[in-house]
Amino acid sequence: MSGQDRLEVLRRMLERNPSDARVHFGLAAEYEKRGEWDNVIAALEAYLNLSEDQGNAWGRLGNALVKTGRTEAAKQAYARGIEAAYAHGHPSMAAEFEDILADLI
Repeated sequence: MSGQDRLEVLRRMLERNPSDARVHFGLAAEYEKRGEWDNVIAALEAYLNLSEDQGNAWGRLGNALVKTGRTEAAKQAYARGIEAAYAHGHPSMAAEFEDILADLI
């Protein structure tokens, strides 16, 4: 299945069930592959409004925000990712985000 086909399938799934957090995350991943950073941000924000994340989505959001020049918002996303990663027992993810955040400051 091509990337365009996956994107269309995910969009149809979202139309049927807009509160399915996994579909928003899947859309974000597809948009990320394409470098469509504004769409990545929108999909991840929707995902994060629907689901408790363990850190990964916050890091992806931080990256997308950096790509669009929104450094202050990216710092906040990475900080949230650090909190979530520690809370869910992912210290190596938290450390990675701490390094990225230090570079942004």
